[in-house]
Amino acid sequence: MPFDVSWPVYDDRERDALTRVLENRQWFNGEETRAFEVAYAAFQGAAHGVACTSGTTALEIVLEALEIGPGDEVIVPPYTFIATATAVLRVGATPVFADVDESWCMAPAAVEAAITPRTKAIMPVHFGGSMAHIDAFKSLSDAHGLHLIEDACHAWGSASKERGAGTIGCCGVFSFQESKNLTAGEGGIIVSNDEALAARCRSIVNCGREEGAAWYHHINLGTNARLTEFGAALLLAQLERYPEQLATRESRAAQLDAGLGAIPGITPQPTPSEMTRRSYHLYCMRFDGAAFGMSREAFLKQAEAADLPIGAGYPIPLYEQPVFQKFQGRHDYAACSCPATEALCREEGLWIQQTMLLLPESEIAALIDGVKAIQAKT
Repeated sequence: MPFDVSWPVYDDRERDALTRVLENRQWFNGEETRAFEVAYAAFQGAAHGVACTSGTTALEIVLEALEIGPGDEVIVPPYTFIATATAVLRVGATPVFADVDESWCMAPAAVEAAITPRTKAIMPVHFGGSMAHIDAFKSLSDAHGLHLIEDACHAWGSASKERGAGTIGCCGVFSFQESKNLTAGEGGIIVSNDEALAARCRSIVNCGREEGAAWYHHINLGTNARLTEFGAALLLAQLERYPEQLATRESRAAQLDAGLGAIPGITPQPTPSEMTRRSYHLYCMRFDGAAFGMSREAFLKQAEAADLPIGAGYPIPLYEQPVFQKFQGRHDYAACSCPATEALCREEGLWIQQTMLLLPESEIAALIDGVKAIQAKT
């Protein structure tokens, strides 16, 4: 079967890692977790890493550690997984949506227009692994005294001007859910160069305990969001092979850029010139129905008939999700209008999943030829 990749990838490294944890009987809060935190923080170029149960949990913990809550606003994109926005709701604060631009990430002008006296943080998503306009957001956050939180749940290893994703703002958050490029089925981590912030996050993750203090000594309102030793051991093994996978995805993406980018009506998501490494959790493209003489839905039907692994992505902006209707009293989500996001959701957005970027070059060429064949029918 073409375009088929077994995922997750594992070998004896993962088997040995799981057996090691099983046999040493230290299944939580042990050396595997500490080792992974150190290794992953170093991989991103951060001073500190705090592992936890998921990327979603990590977002909530960061917001709590920064004391963001009721009455506060956090600016987020409407084109992302829902956790970016619901994490804000779950700490009692209000997500405010700022539209994306041609980068598929939040537009700096839209973010600046959304800042109010209640704004406490800007939370860009490095969508698809492409770094958001991070220097512009750093300037805005500094000028307005705001926290800059990087949702880097698509950006393991991505870097701008040699600076790793998650290290430019006050912190960055990553996910290791099963669909992600680096995975243990579930899991997350917070990276930061701020020692005090990392310590607060670590305390919240570990039931409010203070590092190095007595076990039943609790200094913060925390929760149990600890990553298991099994998860940490898996991630250490996965991290060993990850640089090779990252390079393969970058190579296959370059092949797609050259091939699909030459097809009228297909515009690949751009990579900012300042990016020095890109993870490619998704290979994203804009579809121009006029150039193909058909709607996106008609294109996708033909792609499916040809077994091409291309999907439409998010069907609606986050502010149209039913959950936000419950919070209309906090913000008028019914009045939200983000035209670029709505166009991506309804007419333009196309995705290829990260696993496809591990295919041989010959299958990537076949994928490009498949899209060309559809375009040639117009």
